[in-house]
This record gives sequence, structure tokens and C-alpha cells, in this order.
Amino acid sequence: MTATISDDNVASAHRVPVPRVYRFELVKLVSQGRIRLLVLACWIAPGLFVAAVSQQSTLPSDTLFGRWMLATGWAGPLVVLGFAGTWALPLLVSVVAGDVFASEDRLGTWRHLLVAVRSPRRVFAAKALASLTVIGLLVAGLVCSSVVGGVVAVGNQPLVGLDGHLLTPSDAAVKVLLAWVCVLAPTLALAAIGLLGSIALGRSPMGLLLPALVALAMQLAQMLPLPVAVRLALPGYAFIAWNGLFTSPAQLGPLLIGIVVSLVWAVVATALAYRLFLRRNFTNLTYDGSGRRAITTGLLPLAGLTALTVAVVAVATPSTGSGVEQDKVQRSVATAFAHLYRMQTKQLNRPAVTEAQLKATAACNKGGGKVAAQGPGNDWRCVVSWHLPGVEATGTAIYQLDVTADGRFVADGDGPKEVNGYFLVRTPNGDTPNPLWQFDGNVELLHTTPKG
Repeated sequence: MTATISDDNVASAHRVPVPRVYRFELVKLVSQGRIRLLVLACWIAPGLFVAAVSQQSTLPSDTLFGRWMLATGWAGPLVVLGFAGTWALPLLVSVVAGDVFASEDRLGTWRHLLVAVRSPRRVFAAKALASLTVIGLLVAGLVCSSVVGGVVAVGNQPLVGLDGHLLTPSDAAVKVLLAWVCVLAPTLALAAIGLLGSIALGRSPMGLLLPALVALAMQLAQMLPLPVAVRLALPGYAFIAWNGLFTSPAQLGPLLIGIVVSLVWAVVATALAYRLFLRRNFTNLTYDGSGRRAITTGLLPLAGLTALTVAVVAVATPSTGSGVEQDKVQRSVATAFAHLYRMQTKQLNRPAVTEAQLKATAACNKGGGKVAAQGPGNDWRCVVSWHLPGVEATGTAIYQLDVTADGRFVADGDGPKEVNGYFLVRTPNGDTPNPLWQFDGNVELLHTTPKG
């Protein structure tokens, strides 16, 4: 018979309160050399990186908002956010939450801890809260460091959104901070998975790697041409759905779904970890975790949760297939072109023009019209048309598009050269490339934003 320790069979009625155990666990975490090194790196490295890149002539234009790092200090924190959601946050969560319980197995200190605290429930709560506190400190460092580095190195300048509209510095600041807040939801989901792996797998290194492996699997899934419902049903989608904050109107549907799904994953994974911890055999000093129990109490319930969320999202959302459709691509390209055309007009000191006067439209096809105009790919081609006040001729410009499975696209100007070719434009902040030469955009995968 498996021997377990619970609140009912603890010898003494006196139990240490949770705040006291929480402080003890927090001190244990921050006293570790690797945790201190991570905190120091998160509070210093992003700022130095943003400041250094912002002084270079070659920018990470293949990264979202990377092409604007010389124009505004608010682009840097978003570049860091993109990297953090892909690599940094999963790894940080693995080091903290993925080891918070397993460390007691390696040191063989479970019996001493439980005798001192006299409540497995309090031990679980304290360790979970301590790990979340450290993760919050690491995320706060990434935010503060990257913001300070960008604003100090480049300045508090307006930011160009993903549809070409210009955000004032105050609007940019609010949306940058909000974007970082939104990624806390998937970070919590990974942290809960880390707690589950740390308990289920004991001293096994797989428990430490579990959050990073789960995050990697979700990233690979987002790169595949999966149906929209499957994408949104994965908590990893919230790491990229913040893109919708930088369009006008904001594309909030996918973002809200991603946050809700992430929070549901966090609650379910934490509940599974809690239940497994209370049923844990603490009398076996050589416990290395149970692979069978990890599958039955961890993997299978989360797989069932994925299937359930896919079904719910599929019923609740009107979009089917990949979500990348011809009319959406045309609308996104035309909107971004109109906004950026106004910016170019101002930079070149030409007569002002509005988006309503331009009446920009786009006609897009895929594969030269030989395949259906839907789905991701680098074979999209768009012809943008617009009108200028007092000019009878219709202006046209050609763009080659690379549309990814998550809806992001890069439009590369293909003529005429005087409109969307590469040339430098003199601005008060220095010479910058023609804004119509290359630009990023975002195709909303759901039909939730009003047209216009």
C-alpha cells in the first residue's frame, strides 16, 4: 500500500501558516546562484540589446517591428517580446517552475520539510506562489529593461502600427505594456505545466524541460497550416496574438480567446499538479517520478482539454480553414498602404492627402492565379490602386507578399520604383527607408473586426 502524508494524518495539529512558508520558499529560490543570474540578466541584457541594435545600420527587419527600431524607442520592447514569447519565457519558466518541486527530490529533504510545515497543501501553495513571484520578477525585468533601453537610445517617438497607422508615444506606451501583460496568461499556463512536470517526474530532467518542450511543440504547430480553431485552442497562440493590439480597430477576438484558453490551461494543469502532489509517496527516498502516472494524470487530461477547447472554439468562431483568405489579405494590404502613403507624403513634403481621398484598393492572387487565393505562402502578389485629388490617372503599385500561417505578412515593393522602391527619405530623426518599400501587416484570422 502506498504511504502518503496528508492533512489528516499529520501528527501535530499546529501547522505553519502559508505566508511564512511562502517567504521561506521564496528565500530558497532567490538564494540559488542561477536564479540570481537570471534576474540580473533579465534586468540588464534586454536594455543593452535594444540600445545596441538601435545604433546599427542593419536592423532585424525579419522580426516584427524590427524595421522601426531606428525610428522609435517603443519598437525595441516589442522585438524583445517576440523573442521572449518564442524562447526566453519558456526557458525561464522551465528553470523556475520546472524545478521547484524536483529540487527537494534531489536533496532528499521532503520529509524534513513536511515535518516542519505539517501540511502538504501549504507546501504546494507556498512553492507555487514563490515560483510565480520569481517568474513575475523576471518578466518585469524584461519589460522595464527593454523599455528603458529603447526610449533612452532612440527616444519617445510615434510607432507605426501593423496596419500602417501612426500611434502617438502615449498610445504606443500603453499598448506595449498591455502586450506584455497579455503574454502573462500563456506564461502562467507554462508555469502550471512546469509544476505538474516537476511533481510527476521527480528528479528526472524531463520535468525541468517539460515547459520548454511543450512551448516548442506549440510553436511548431503555429507554423503549420492548421485550421484556425486548432491554432486558437493552443495556449501558445497568446504569445503572438498581441499583434492585434497594433491595428486600428484592434483585432481583439483572437487575443481574448488566446488569453482565456491559456488561463484555462493554467487552472487545469495546476489542479492536476495539486492532486498528484497530495497523492505522492513521500516515504520513498529514491522516488524518481512515475512515467505511468505522469501520462494518466498529466498528459491524457491535457490532451483531452486540447480536444475540448478545439471543439468549443470551432463552434464559437465563424472562421474555418486557415483563416487566410483573399478578401482579408486585400483589405489588410490596402489599409496599410493608405496609411503609409500618407506618411510618405508628409516626409516628402507633398500636399497632404487622406485615406478617404486615396480610396486605396488591392487585388491579390496566389501562385499567379493558378491556385486558390487562400492560405499562407510566399507566392502572394497584390496590385494596389489609389487616386489622388485632382489627378485623373489611377496610381498602381505591385507588392510581393510572404504570408505566414499566423496571419502576419511582409509586403515587398516591386515597382514602380518612385512609389515603393528603395530610397532614403530625410526626416527630423534622420534618413529612413521609404515606408512603402517594405512593410509588415497582419491578416485577422477571425471575422470579428468591423470592416472599414
